[in-house]
Parts: sequence; C-alpha cells; structure tokens
Amino acid sequence: MKEKMAKVTRYFNEEPKVKKKAFKTKNKSTITYKVRNKPMRHHEIKQVKKIPNPAPKYPGRAPINEKLLEKHSRGEGIDKSGVRTGIHKRKQELKEKNFKFANEQAARVEILLTEGSGLLEADAGETTTQFTQKQIMDNVDISAATKHFELRLKDFGPYRMRYTRNGRHLLLGGKLGHVAGFDWITKKLHFEINVMESVHDICWLHIETMLAVAQKNWVYVYDNQGIELHCLKKLNKVSRMEFLPYHFLLATASDEGYLSWLDISIGQIVAQYNTKLGKLNMLTQNPNNAVLCVGGSKGVVTMWAPNTRDPLAKMLCHKTAMTALHVDPKGLYMATAAADRTLKIWDIRKLHGPMQVYELKSVASNVAFSQKNMLAIGMGNIVEVYKDCCETSAERAYLRHRLNNTIGNFHFCPYEDVLGVASAHGFTSLLVPGAGEPNFDAFEANPFQTKTQRQEAEVKALLEKIQPDLITLDPTKIAEVDIPTLQDKIEAKRKLLFLKPQKVSYEPRKKAKGKGGSVKMAQNKKIVQEESKREFVKKMKKIGTQIQKEKNNSQNKAKPPSVLDRFLPKEPSQKLKK
Repeated sequence: MKEKMAKVTRYFNEEPKVKKKAFKTKNKSTITYKVRNKPMRHHEIKQVKKIPNPAPKYPGRAPINEKLLEKHSRGEGIDKSGVRTGIHKRKQELKEKNFKFANEQAARVEILLTEGSGLLEADAGETTTQFTQKQIMDNVDISAATKHFELRLKDFGPYRMRYTRNGRHLLLGGKLGHVAGFDWITKKLHFEINVMESVHDICWLHIETMLAVAQKNWVYVYDNQGIELHCLKKLNKVSRMEFLPYHFLLATASDEGYLSWLDISIGQIVAQYNTKLGKLNMLTQNPNNAVLCVGGSKGVVTMWAPNTRDPLAKMLCHKTAMTALHVDPKGLYMATAAADRTLKIWDIRKLHGPMQVYELKSVASNVAFSQKNMLAIGMGNIVEVYKDCCETSAERAYLRHRLNNTIGNFHFCPYEDVLGVASAHGFTSLLVPGAGEPNFDAFEANPFQTKTQRQEAEVKALLEKIQPDLITLDPTKIAEVDIPTLQDKIEAKRKLLFLKPQKVSYEPRKKAKGKGGSVKMAQNKKIVQEESKREFVKKMKKIGTQIQKEKNNSQNKAKPPSVLDRFLPKEPSQKLKK
C-alpha cells in the first residue's frame, strides 16, 4: 500500500523554477533579445529580423514640400569663403547645419496642425456676397452660432471697441462715458462703469486685468473691476491709443499733434514729440517693428519711433485727405483710404508704389486686416469684407452686412472667425468664415489660459521686455555688427580738433610757515597750466596731420595712377629723401 502511494510534495519542497528575462538591444537591421535561463550562465540569443516593406512609397524619409521649407526658411546661409581659420569655418558649418535641421523639423511638424481655416463656397450662379448672417448661423454648429450677437446700447454711443491679444475679452467704450469689459465667449461681465466724462478711445494693456481709457482731459488706467489705478496727467487730450506688447509702451496721439510713449512697467514717459501735423485722428502700429504709422490730412503717412524726433519715413499715399489706415498683423501690407473714395494696398517693407488700387462706392471710414489677410472696409453703415485682395485684385466683396446706424470702429477677433463692429447704437459680432488663424501658439497668446498661466506669461514678458531704443524700420539691423566706415572714423577724429583744453585743478602742497608765499603758489599754478596747454596743442597737431594723411591715402586709393602724376607737387618727406 505504501509503495502504491505517490510521493506527497509541498510547494516549499518543489525545485525552484528559473524565470526567463528578456533584454532588448538596439540595432538598425535586427532586434536582438537575450534570454537569461539561469543566473551567471551563458545566454541563449534569439534574433528576430524586421520584415522590410516590399514596395515602399519612398526609399527613405518622405520628402518635404518646398513651399513649407520656404515658409520656415531663415534666408540664405553665410558665405564661408571669407572665413580664414578652419575652426571658425567648422563652427559656421555646424551652425548652418542646425539652422537647416530646424527648418526641416518645423516643416515636418506642420502635419500636426490639424485645424484648418473655414471658407464660404457658393453654388453655381450664386456669390458669397449675398449670404446673410442668419443663413450662416443656420448652417454652422451651435458653438459657432453663439458667437454672433448684438448689443443695443442707444444711450451712450457712438462706441469704440477693442479685443485682447488672445481674442478672449472685449472692451467697449461709449462717447458719453460708458465703459464695459467682458468675456465675450462666455458672456461673463467683468465690470461696467460710467466715468462721467467723454471717452475718446480705449485700449487693453499687456493683460486683461488692466486697461487704459482716453477721457476728456487725461488718460486713466483701470483694472478689470472698474477701479481707477492711475491718472496720467502728462497725456492730455488724447484721441487715439496703441499698446506695444513687447516693449510695454502705451503710445498715444493727441488733439494738439503730440505723439507720446509711456512705459507702463516703470510709469515714465519715454518720449514725447510734436509731429506738427495738427489733430491726429489716425494711429496704428506695425506689429513687425513696433513703428507707429500716422495718417494726415495731406495724404501722407509718417512713421515714428521714440528714439528720433523726426519721422523715420514719409509716404505720399493719396492726393486728398486720408480717412482710414491699418497694417496687417504680420507687418507686410498697409491699407489706406482717402476722401476721393480710393483704397490702396501697399507693401510696407518697400515703401514705394501701391500693389492694388480700388475705387469704392463711398468714402471708407475704417479699414482692418484679419490674420488671414482678409480686409474689412466700413462705409457709413455698411461693412464689406474682401478676400485675397492684397496680392491679387478682388472683383467683388466676400461678405457684406448692413447695420441700422453708422459705424464707430471695428476689429477682427484673433483666432476666431469673427468681426466685431462698434456702432453708434451698440455692438455687433459678425461671423466671417476663414478670417482667424485656426492654430494658435500657447506661449504667444493662449485663449484658454488659466490664472497661473497668465501670471507666468506676465513675468516672462517683463523679463523679455525690449528697450524702446531698438525700435527701427528694419528690425534685422539689430543683429548686424556695427562696423564704422573710414569716413566715420575721420569725422570722429575731426571732432577732437574742436575740443577745448581741460582746466587744470592745481592744489599746491602745504608747506611750513614762511616757506611758500601766495606769489610762489600763483607762479607754480601758471607753469602747470602752460605745460598742459602745450601738450594739448601738440596732440591736436598730431591728430590733424594724421587725419590729413588718412584723407590723402583714401583719395589716392580711389584714383587710378596716371602718367601725369609726375608733374604733381611732391610731399616734403620725398624732397628730403632726394
């Protein structure tokens, strides 16, 4: 019986089973797994080969679209023929290689931008101009349809409006003192006050918790609860305002013809100049270089910076008085309108010749560009939106909308297909498919940012603030090396000739009583002054001869040698040699 019984085993009597472990190793052609059967013994190696694609579409990586490469290109590379040493040449080659790699990566990553801009397409025999806002609302989703609304405010108009940089918040200001700010997407009201004075313009500052209001006499700064923070009495009788976000500058134009730049981070006036153009009603900024463009009654657009008292450039755009002016968000095109019912599109980088000229049905009082180069034109109580009107000539309007009262001003909402129109009796939000940029950079302007993200962005912007001295027409010149020319060097030395000798402060040492009198002290002082004057005269003579030599050498290098040079008077040094 005992022999038939099987041996009873317990779990602790069993022999230990060795668990197999797999380790992946990197190899281009194969994936190798090392299987460990027993510790501290030889490994059994199993190789699993990758099965190649029998008919690949591309032999290597997929090629990149040339248009995308041109879009992200930083220009031509540096000419390495002028680099002498091999170390610097290799550094330049490595830098160019990194630029090329970054360009390719940026072009490849564009496939991740899945959002596309909207568009209105008309059937055969129809045009998009005849589509009304009600028809557009009926054919879009609910969230987009809620973005079309109208505020009827008849008591305190006409109104002016402004969006924040991220397009989330809206600010309204009535001529008779009504100021309100709210989140126009959720319709949540931040504040609503009456300043009991006339309001000429409104402007958001670097964040949505601060705003500036140009009132009857001075400019006031409020927070998003309607509490007055500052009263800027140095900015009086302001008619138009612009905020430069990268420089933290509030630029203002007054009825007396003064342009002012206020640094809101330190609360000081950076510059204030008299333009001598009379009352300023048209003011806009070039987002590419932060230069202010001012339109005048003589049809001339002047461009201003805080570091020069005179305008950087002047453009004769129209023969008659200008009525509207705007620069697109990329800083490429400028639209101007005049009293002769003409509208001109300019390439603001070239400063010559209009790209397109349009004849309007009536005088345009407002113009505004969208992020996708759509142009809105306000004429009386009619708003017309044109598409692709900068590089090519637009035959008809893309959209048209008629209001019940005259237009105050309007702006396209960033990152939204919305045009906000402020009028004499309120505000209207219009749907314009394809107007906004669908893909936003959250580090630049985030419509969905939280409170902590806003605070971090504010601190980062303050740390990266650009000084007002760097505002120029061509912002790429800042990265160039400032090499003075020979003429500049000669002029700098010539200025030294007109310097006056420094006054010598002679203090004689104290001597014992009776050793040195006042006469002796005066004589010593006179001797020291004469010696310093003599040295100064010698130095001036030396600089003068050096300037003359450099000037003669530059002239001799410029002129080719001639046979008649033998008859020229010889220099005194050559006469002595003979």
